[in-house]
Amino acid sequence: MPPKPEILVSEVGPRDGLQSVQATMPTGYKFRWLDALVAAGLREIEVCSFVPPRLMPQMADAAEVVRHALTHPGLTVLALVPNAKGAEAALRAGVHKLTIPVSASHAHSLANVRKTPDQMVEVVRAIARLRDDIAPGVQIEAGISTAFGCTLQGEVPEDEVIRLAVACVAAGAEEAGLSDTTGMANPAQVRRLFSRLRAELGERAGSAHMHNTRGLGLANCLAAWDVGVRSFDGSLGGLGGCPHAPGASGNVVTEDLVFMFEAMGVRTGVNLEKLIAAREPLKAGLPGEPLYGMTPEAGLPLGWQQEARHV
Repeated sequence: MPPKPEILVSEVGPRDGLQSVQATMPTGYKFRWLDALVAAGLREIEVCSFVPPRLMPQMADAAEVVRHALTHPGLTVLALVPNAKGAEAALRAGVHKLTIPVSASHAHSLANVRKTPDQMVEVVRAIARLRDDIAPGVQIEAGISTAFGCTLQGEVPEDEVIRLAVACVAAGAEEAGLSDTTGMANPAQVRRLFSRLRAELGERAGSAHMHNTRGLGLANCLAAWDVGVRSFDGSLGGLGGCPHAPGASGNVVTEDLVFMFEAMGVRTGVNLEKLIAAREPLKAGLPGEPLYGMTPEAGLPLGWQQEARHV
């Protein structure tokens, strides 16, 4: 048995990445991409969001994608849901985990889901009740978006971020994580907010979802690691952003995130060579779409032996 991974790298490209590009990846290519991600050792993948196809045609095949993902034993199949209708569809499709976006910015919340932050806490409560009725084993994570600043509102009070996270857990979410939706975070802020979150919620403090808009994505992940965070979102090739947060470019590149931790001797359970190879089905399914990542461009260092770094 290989040693247990020390952190969880959750791949969000098939949802966050694909919903942020103009083109729609054909369903068959999504299957191939998911297969390659699983082959690389990823244990949790956000495969889709359950939203109206007229608003987001990229996600029209959500139920099919979930069914395919469920054929992989041991994979935690995750979907984003903004409301109870989407949650019911996701639960009936068989997902293992739901993510609910709860924006700490009033302006972003209205633009993104047409509800105030406190109304979204009530959505969490309604989805938790629905989950208890339909599929009691499914986990719910509230993703507190714009936790570090907002391109529409500007500064987001830290007290409000923590208040909402605590309220979401009280409403029935198993975890509440923090998202740098607009790429405005800095390492000192990340340490401060995640320290406060962990002090309030303990093991119910969720993942770090960082963007690399201003080049600080990896530094912010390392800052979160320093204060005890052990679950990180990444997107293969750095795909992703938020259509309701102007200028918010891509997520932290999964390949670079895995390289950083593995180079530090921190086990991710992800094979870097296979992860880089997973870019091929992504390129085939989205021809011409720019992909990012320093590690895939530079290649692995001479003599790189991933397993040897954990001795």
